[in-house]
Amino acid sequence: MTFDTVDARGLTKVYGRQRALAGVDLTLRAGEATALLGPNGAGKSTLVGILSTMVSPTAGTVRYGGAEPTSTATRDDDELRRAIGVIAHESLCYGDLTGRENLIFFARLYGVADAPHAADALLTRVGLADAAGRAARTYSRGMLQRLAVARAIVHQPKLLLADEPFTGLDRDGVALLSEILREERARGCILVVVTHDFDAVSSLVDHVVVLARGRVAEDRARRSDEKLADIYRAAVSS
Repeated sequence: MTFDTVDARGLTKVYGRQRALAGVDLTLRAGEATALLGPNGAGKSTLVGILSTMVSPTAGTVRYGGAEPTSTATRDDDELRRAIGVIAHESLCYGDLTGRENLIFFARLYGVADAPHAADALLTRVGLADAAGRAARTYSRGMLQRLAVARAIVHQPKLLLADEPFTGLDRDGVALLSEILREERARGCILVVVTHDFDAVSSLVDHVVVLARGRVAEDRARRSDEKLADIYRAAVSS
């Protein structure tokens, strides 16, 4: 499936008496990186879950490119899911498989041609070539996060959703991931990054969206005269 925009309208998510999202409107475009900012509990992870199709909205729709707007139906759309990559709070990798076996498995799941070659190339790209034959459960937190990044991009997704992707990474890992995200954006994917490590993405993002209490408090293109750090500080302290 090919698309170059994601258009969310009126996204609402309610868990019991808790309203996580309250009518979010958002447009994302290919070749752009969007920073999704906000305090804990603002609804950032819920929004990422809905955009990834792993969470169904209570109300509202998401349109991927020129396709019909979708809500709960996206949960069963395998073609759409093959176009989405997710870096989540958990690695989503299998601990008893080696790093290489994990990537080959996910590459084949996504229909990637020559999955072993793709896996080897990515393991080198994320600095795990020497640990490729070890079980993932033996990896350090930082190594597991690198593997999770490789899993998320093994199929060259159209939409890459990164929820706190720098967690567990040392300085070298942060620099490596930042470069990978730049390369993915340059490739033309739609990139969304939720992060508290603002310095790592401040030079990367084109678009800033601030969530507060489940609503979009600010939505703007980044311009050279804007104080992006001030926007971030206001978002996380509200």
